[in-house]
Amino acid sequence: MTDTSPAPRRLVVVGGGMVAHRFVEALRARDENREWQVTVLAEEPRAPYDRVALTSYFTGRDPEDLALGDPALWADPSVRLVRGEAVTSIDREARAVTTSAGRTLDYDHLVLATGSSAAVPPIPGTELPGVFVYRTVDDVAALRGFVEEQRSRWDRPVRGAVIGGGLLGLEAAGALQALGAQSTVIQFGSHLMSAQVDLGGGEALARLIRSLGIAVRVDTATTKIRPNRRGTAGRLDFADGGRLDVDVVVVATGVRPRDELAREAGLDVGPRGGVVVDDRCLTADPAISAVGEVACIQGACIGLVAPGNAMAEVAVDRLLGGDAEFPGADTATKLKLAGVDVASFGDAFGTTEGALEVVWADPVGGVYKKLVLSDDARTLLGGVLVGDASAYTSLRPMLGRELPGDPAAFLLPEGTGAAPSIELPDDAAVCSCNAVSAGAVRAAVTEQGCTDVAGVKACTRAGTTCGSCLPLVKKLVSTELEKAGVAVSNALCEHFDLSRAQLYDALLVSGVRTFSEALARFGTPSGAAGATHGCDICKPVVASILSTLAPAHVLDGERSTLQDTNDHLMANMQKDGTYSVVPRMPGGEVTPQGLIVIGEIARDYGLYTKLTGGQRIDMFGARMEQLPDIWKRLVDAGFESGQAYGKSVRMVKSCVGSTWCRFGVQDSVGMAVHLELRYRGLRSPHKLKLGVSGCARECAEARSKDVGVIATEKGWNVYVGGNGGFTPRHARLLAEDLDDAALIRTIDRFLMYYIRTADRLQRTAPWVDEVEGGLDGIRAVIMEDSLGIGADLDAQMAAHVDSYEDEWKATLEDPDKLRRFASFVNAPRTADPSLAFVAERGQVRPAFPDERETAVPEPVLVAGATLEVR
Repeated sequence: MTDTSPAPRRLVVVGGGMVAHRFVEALRARDENREWQVTVLAEEPRAPYDRVALTSYFTGRDPEDLALGDPALWADPSVRLVRGEAVTSIDREARAVTTSAGRTLDYDHLVLATGSSAAVPPIPGTELPGVFVYRTVDDVAALRGFVEEQRSRWDRPVRGAVIGGGLLGLEAAGALQALGAQSTVIQFGSHLMSAQVDLGGGEALARLIRSLGIAVRVDTATTKIRPNRRGTAGRLDFADGGRLDVDVVVVATGVRPRDELAREAGLDVGPRGGVVVDDRCLTADPAISAVGEVACIQGACIGLVAPGNAMAEVAVDRLLGGDAEFPGADTATKLKLAGVDVASFGDAFGTTEGALEVVWADPVGGVYKKLVLSDDARTLLGGVLVGDASAYTSLRPMLGRELPGDPAAFLLPEGTGAAPSIELPDDAAVCSCNAVSAGAVRAAVTEQGCTDVAGVKACTRAGTTCGSCLPLVKKLVSTELEKAGVAVSNALCEHFDLSRAQLYDALLVSGVRTFSEALARFGTPSGAAGATHGCDICKPVVASILSTLAPAHVLDGERSTLQDTNDHLMANMQKDGTYSVVPRMPGGEVTPQGLIVIGEIARDYGLYTKLTGGQRIDMFGARMEQLPDIWKRLVDAGFESGQAYGKSVRMVKSCVGSTWCRFGVQDSVGMAVHLELRYRGLRSPHKLKLGVSGCARECAEARSKDVGVIATEKGWNVYVGGNGGFTPRHARLLAEDLDDAALIRTIDRFLMYYIRTADRLQRTAPWVDEVEGGLDGIRAVIMEDSLGIGADLDAQMAAHVDSYEDEWKATLEDPDKLRRFASFVNAPRTADPSLAFVAERGQVRPAFPDERETAVPEPVLVAGATLEVR
């Protein structure tokens, strides 16, 4: 029988980048009748890969890790991928292209997806060895190889510089730092990321970048790159007369569309380059489309993945007879640099007529946030988030929509409880890279049976490109599962199908008081039949819970096998395998005699000493077998363990208050000492820090603590849920003008309620947000006893106070416990020979690898043993 179906039409795609991949993927998914036979001509010798994740190449050398999509796409009989063969000319009349291999390919339709190339400014010296651009895998591979070669050449860090302070420049600076090189960013303009953030945001960003150890120079024009004696890049000269010695330079000053083929073929190009296309992504030649960075659409070339993918979808739709048009560019961007949180979206610069700007800035915390709103202050037009971009995923889909409540509330630090929740409409964009709406994510769960984020990613492609939308995707998935009555797993680990809070309640009610019993009754043992195994997740959690329900020494019996390394030795392990010793100093008070004892111990054992932000003295460099001797002397002098090693109450910071200060209105030191002695040894899901300030001037920084107390003329205000760390939070007001007894009862109940209900390793700040009812719910439980558990919380705290014992004092009195503190079983007093120290600023520190030959195994002779381990 003769096949009368029409022959497939010939489609040639010029370019093998991310947008070309999206175009072919979308065409194959929708071209059910196989109308088109596709040939992709890629200039690079590899299949399309993820340029957005290019920096991740530095964590592994295999470019295949960056490959896009399913490799089966290129095995499709209707698709041919030609690698390493560039198109050199287009003959529009003959509808044919010529390649670098001398071949001619005819087409019925041509798609230009040639992308862009790195823009190199006319700075003398950019052609020198050691000067790189940051655009392709080959670029970053060459950069990595050069830096590694330089590292082997010098006995000092490699000196790197990045010319350009935009998104790509900052990522390149992070890449240099990841390779062990010093890094300086040189920006011609007034501030970093000037195309995405305003001056205020740029200044906050510069502080964050500098905090990572990356130097920043703004308003600096580079005039020349000078060679060194080896002929490679050696120095940058600046227009202001300054200079910078370098070993490697990365030029990241932007991109230029690869429109040379279009120019030579007589196609229209924009005033700043790029192939001019209409909203159908068609050029003036109806047989040629252009998509991605090479396209000048709506008057501009857009160097972002999301608009390029949108163009690819439009072009495919048109080829298949549809009427799609380009909806406009989503120019939202998010910086992918560890330790720096920056996002920009919508009309970030407030250019819309009548636009209003709402700004919240915390220069000390490195946070700058701005929302651009309509003239009635209701509709969201854009925003800039620097230092804390946690609101990005929920705010970006609301562009062009009315925000619920006070827009300023969305700028306040997370944990203030001011921002209302947002219920995204189905048509709100969740993943702009792949044009996935909130409705599509919900449908993946409710209609297509996806039960986790991985399934939704596979089903919708949401979160598979830049990944910035994944927190929002996860939230939508969890919400839909809960609505459908599907249980969302909150299992602690593979051994306990319970959350930490559920396990706490189970142990409380059942009376089970050992890990073995808990695992047998509520968990799933692993290993041989009858074995009571667990893991490094559930063991410390159960130990922490039991420390509240059945107080006992951390090294008693089975509990000693449940502890983390630091708890097991009651000291914080340091980078070189030595330990720190931190005696408790309630309220920061210490007597002159106490200081003398600490000084003598540090001198006799050669310990590095440092005053901490918690108003204590840390002593670093103690060996395992020295810990009992050191603590014997401290305990004899009246000191206790400061428990700097535990998930517990660390300290209570205070100012001098009314005792000395002329502004103090209450005795903050006395209250701090009282609170620290009351809560010492209290184990919890995460570390806890408290602070007490004697007046509103807040010298003790109480509002950055898990519990902060600030004196008033009438008593004390108490704040909860603050913390420093990677995501700083200000504590929020829980109660006002409390007398001493009410203050202590309030803190007792807050801490015990947190211990009972928080997840593993959950700080108080996120707990306050997530616990039922938030801060208002907590206030009702603690102040109004809404759950009727107030007396139980009081009793549990009283039991803790009554059962407290200093862990180190008890250990010194128990020969069995002391036997743990030996580096070698057969030579308990022998020092670990791998330890090495060098002198610095009058003290000692661990030797770096290149210093070990000149280092010494012990900084000083250790004082004679005062405690015998039998």
